[in-house]
Amino acid sequence: MKILYICNKSPWPPIEGGTIGMYNFITKIADAGHDVKVLAANTNKYFVKIDEVPEDFKKKTKFELEYIDLSIKPLDAFLNLFTDKSYHVQRFISKAFEKKLVEILKNDTFDIVQIEYLYMSPYLDVVRKYSDAKVVLRAHNIEHLIWKRVADEEKNPLKKFYLRHLATTLEKYERGVLNKFDGIVPVTAKDAEFFKENSNVPVEDAPFSIDTEKFAGYINANPEHALFHIGSMNWMPNEEGIKWFVKEVWPEISKKHPDLKLYLAGREMPKWLMNLKMKNLEVIGEVDDAYEFMSSKSILISPLFSGSGIRVKIIESMALAKAVIATEIAAEGINYTNGKDILLANDKDEFVEAVSKLYSDKELTASLGKNALELVREQHDINKVVAKLERFYNTLLNKKD
Repeated sequence: MKILYICNKSPWPPIEGGTIGMYNFITKIADAGHDVKVLAANTNKYFVKIDEVPEDFKKKTKFELEYIDLSIKPLDAFLNLFTDKSYHVQRFISKAFEKKLVEILKNDTFDIVQIEYLYMSPYLDVVRKYSDAKVVLRAHNIEHLIWKRVADEEKNPLKKFYLRHLATTLEKYERGVLNKFDGIVPVTAKDAEFFKENSNVPVEDAPFSIDTEKFAGYINANPEHALFHIGSMNWMPNEEGIKWFVKEVWPEISKKHPDLKLYLAGREMPKWLMNLKMKNLEVIGEVDDAYEFMSSKSILISPLFSGSGIRVKIIESMALAKAVIATEIAAEGINYTNGKDILLANDKDEFVEAVSKLYSDKELTASLGKNALELVREQHDINKVVAKLERFYNTLLNKKD
């Protein structure tokens, strides 16, 4: 198959959830023998220098970037209050990006065009005009649900009002565009239920997946018995969750277990957190090797109260045989069994109890991690999931496997 991927940001470097997900799938699809082309938005938020992209990736994907300015313009953001258009989506509309896309579609033909993330959906009409390809939405999240949850958690009345407006307009757009696609590929079975209920097009979940053999080389048989969190802190749900944890939960845990340490790593660490001084709390920031960092500790915490889709760092931690303590929202999209391969905790008392349970029992921690590893190998192996995606593509094209 000839497949064009239209991405909201560069899949390279694969350093956070969305880019890792795109990179894994796209490179594996190319390795499977398909003719792949990638056109990605290069933005002020995720800016990539084309000269720094590895030559093998550029060759494998015929990689191209086109700049889109995603900076928030206060006047535009304010005026959006008086429209029914999604400000999130409007920011991704670019004449330069459209021109580049038209050029690609005029010069080549494709069997499948996959749009990564809802925010690139405005280019669907351009694809229809210049191509006969089947167009697929790779839905990394139910986007409006993220912002609904963020609005629900917001305490400031004015900010809450604006966030609700963003969520409402985004929901209207999201529901309205779904039937324009030929197929939808969500990252979780739970998200797939939403898309099936709200569209008339074929839907096939293809969960975030990893090369489990690659992770096997990172598994540490004797990690430090400590808590850790890793994630991009410029993603609002991550920052909100960690702020809640270090202010509400960590003081009580630290008092109860004075020798226990908590390590926080990730890109774009906010100043308030870097300057925070608390006992046994180490704020590291961005690390050179995320897997080395994760493998060196025993227990991942994921205190998320907003967001949607699947949490990449939970899957990766499970692949490293880590015990995971997470909220139900953080664990969405994972076919877990509470108490077997993950521990759920949704409030302060439950987090304190779960941490105490694992910290006092290394064997239980190891058992939870072992079961988590088995779950990932069974349900999130890249080879199995890509084969599933290929079958879905062929179904859309009315081809047999």
